[in-house]
Amino acid sequence: MLKVYFSLTLLAFYFLILHAYPQSQLSDNFIANAEQSEWKGFERYDFSFQGRQARLILPKEAIQGNPWIWRARFPGWHTEADSILVAEGFHLAYINTDNLFGSPTAVKIWDDFHQYLIEEIELQYKVSLMGVSRGGLFIYNWAKEHPDKVACIYAEAPVLDFKSWPGGFGDSEGSPKDWEKLKEVYHFSSDEEAKAYKDNPIDNLKDLPTHRVPILHMIGLNDQVVPVDENTLPMIQNYIKSGGIATVVTSVDGEQSLKGHHFPIQTPRLVADFIKYHSIQAQRLASEKYHQNNGGIKNSLIKFSHNKTGRVAFLGGSITHNPGWRDSVSNYLQHRFVNTEIDFINAGIPSMGSTPSAFRLEKDVLDKGNIDLLFLEAAVNDSGNGRSSIEQVRAMEGIIRHARKVNPEMDIVIMHFVDPEKMVSYNQGIVPDVIKNHQAVADHYGIPTINLAKEVTDRINAEEFTWEDDFKNLHPSPFGQGIYALSIISFLKKTYDNREGSSNKVTSYPEVNRMDIYSYDKGSLISIEEAKLAKGWHIDPNWKPVDNKKTRPDFVNKPMLIGKAGAKSLKFKFKGNAVGIAVAAGHDAANISFRIDKGEWRQLDLKTKWSDQLHLPWYYTLGSGLQNTSHLLEIKVPNSINEDQNRKACRIRYFYVN
Repeated sequence: MLKVYFSLTLLAFYFLILHAYPQSQLSDNFIANAEQSEWKGFERYDFSFQGRQARLILPKEAIQGNPWIWRARFPGWHTEADSILVAEGFHLAYINTDNLFGSPTAVKIWDDFHQYLIEEIELQYKVSLMGVSRGGLFIYNWAKEHPDKVACIYAEAPVLDFKSWPGGFGDSEGSPKDWEKLKEVYHFSSDEEAKAYKDNPIDNLKDLPTHRVPILHMIGLNDQVVPVDENTLPMIQNYIKSGGIATVVTSVDGEQSLKGHHFPIQTPRLVADFIKYHSIQAQRLASEKYHQNNGGIKNSLIKFSHNKTGRVAFLGGSITHNPGWRDSVSNYLQHRFVNTEIDFINAGIPSMGSTPSAFRLEKDVLDKGNIDLLFLEAAVNDSGNGRSSIEQVRAMEGIIRHARKVNPEMDIVIMHFVDPEKMVSYNQGIVPDVIKNHQAVADHYGIPTINLAKEVTDRINAEEFTWEDDFKNLHPSPFGQGIYALSIISFLKKTYDNREGSSNKVTSYPEVNRMDIYSYDKGSLISIEEAKLAKGWHIDPNWKPVDNKKTRPDFVNKPMLIGKAGAKSLKFKFKGNAVGIAVAAGHDAANISFRIDKGEWRQLDLKTKWSDQLHLPWYYTLGSGLQNTSHLLEIKVPNSINEDQNRKACRIRYFYVN
């Protein structure tokens, strides 16, 4: 089960820590400092890493997630399986630590090389290790220190006990010259000290077996240089007894040279399939399957690439307001477009869904300046707050039409976030209504979407993590925020990468016919000063609660129109096809009566199921689908429906009108 924990300060790099699914990227600096050549028809790059020769061979088309093979020693020996894997999408890496015999010094160099390749080249976190002969010391000594970083191990005639080779203290003749080198790099002062060493792979593999890292050995039964009775056979037996997964293939056909140490590999396909199976199985689900590109986001790429300034807005509820994915996405964009000063607008307000966003769009987003890229989410609050399907469509369509009317070149991305109810629906094979509604609007207008509700559900079902221990809440833990960031950044990266080098002309998005003629595309907030007050109403210029209950920004220490129980009918004239009130709905929220154009009086309880906890900002649509003409709204707070002494206040922060 995959579990990664990190502080919020690292969220900007979460997509590197979890090693998502970008294609490998060679920076201009890397290419400039590497020597390029060809290896069996593939690109090969030779470069220096910490003063040591290193190489990286690229596939023509990488497998999703960038799985890779790491060769230890003898990179040109028996490369049949290597070439199969590179042809099928694997990267192949090597670093020269040849005369270090898997010593702690070599392990440290490997640590740094692994980190470099996964961060700078974006290779998969888990690597498949390949070790030939003395390379066995390298791969196992590194693997036992980092079992979580190893997808599988393939070893060919591996040395697993340096007392056998190069020591020669058993059936092997050993190599006196290499023995002296080994003692030097391990800092042994004598043969006795070296022989007393108990951290050879044959002696100690630490947690490698309990991590059930699969291993495959190819051996020659008559190997007199690295005798199998002193190396592979006892280690495999101990590995299996400790719970590990192991396979041994004996080579008995063909020429057995160098005293049986060199033998033909008759089953390179078996080796390739073993590595491919376990490497692919080690990958997480790909985020791309939950992304729908539709019209894309080409304009923001062009603007951020060529202009010195840009502006990105985030519009949504508490999941946008809280620290986490938004910070990571902002950091990604700023690091990608390092020469562009991007202004980031956080227009996330807790509890706000698409209807509040449609009416506050102008005040909280569009009035801040020209927006190049807008991130929009409302799926959690729209369903949780009980907004009807009609209102969900009208509001979401209204946001898009309003935004694109102000700036026809604006890129927009809609995200569907997760909550337990959506997970239940998906596990029953049902697409949640709110996601169907938002997606229908997105498809109609060619807006890209990221379905994080489905992605999180599928990842939990795949046992990558759990809701209870890892994601924890619809307000995600840092881990959950990272899952969101990972997917969104993956979308941005792939979309932008695919557009690099194409036309640099910014274009306006086409006008599209309305889905609903009453969509909230001209929504705005109207000052409470526009109302004609009646007896029992007053405006508090700097309202704040006296009951020490919590509040939300913009709904405290601001002007508030207040009517107490018994307040007579205030009048608000407006022109449009929808009207509502944005109120502070606390534990003392009143029942009100309202009517439009002298129609029947209707009652509305302003108290929500969360009102006992705080004075909650809440948007109540009192009329929609009206004729787009002048209207009169009247509101009163009758004593007859507010007999409870604790239910006596109507506090209006704004009127809103479409």
